[in-house]
Amino acid sequence: MSDTILVDDHEHVRLVTFNRPEAKNAFDRSMWEGAHRALHDACHDDGIGAVVLTGAGDVYTAGADVKAMGDPDERVRSKVAFDAFLATLESFPKPLLAAVNGVAVGIGLTMLAHCDLVFVASTARLRAPFASMGVAPEAGSSVALPLRIGWPATAHLFFSAAWLDAAGALEVGLAWKVCAPETLLDETLTEARHIAAMPVASLVATKQLMLAGRLDAVRAARAREGEVFRRLLESRS
Repeated sequence: MSDTILVDDHEHVRLVTFNRPEAKNAFDRSMWEGAHRALHDACHDDGIGAVVLTGAGDVYTAGADVKAMGDPDERVRSKVAFDAFLATLESFPKPLLAAVNGVAVGIGLTMLAHCDLVFVASTARLRAPFASMGVAPEAGSSVALPLRIGWPATAHLFFSAAWLDAAGALEVGLAWKVCAPETLLDETLTEARHIAAMPVASLVATKQLMLAGRLDAVRAARAREGEVFRRLLESRS
């Protein structure tokens, strides 16, 4: 596993940590690849009943690292890794929790629509900056977020590019619980261990039933988003 993605097992829970604190845990290709492998391996490990995502330091993730994609060939490789991560994330068959320990921007917010339970630190702030950047949402979020938090809340996040604080995330239903920063990870892991103690076959079957009604729609949305994102990006140059 890449040192930009840390993997630790806590009983039957796998903790996956985004670990580029010097870059505010912004995702480069190594992180996309490492996060994809971490989720893929957890899918196929019968000893793992739940996964927790979090960030190193005091940031969850600042989103995609635009500076790391300056080279055209690297952009292509990063896109392949990004797509592989999203394909695994959106169909992840076991309970997936997030411990949002700080700022979550771009993919840091949109990935939460694919997490089953989201715990946020009281100091966390979330933002979908796409409109302010002249591009479109990604990660299937144009469908997954309205399903999660409703149309008006999603519209405000996307159209205004405004910051959403922890209380707001709880109010709209993106977050399940707000915790003190110092207890966030412990509280998330405690809940994850409780869940992971259930029969894994039952957890997987339940998650599959929950995903069945939305997975095709999310995949189709991600394909549409990719085309619109590219078109808007090209129109800026």
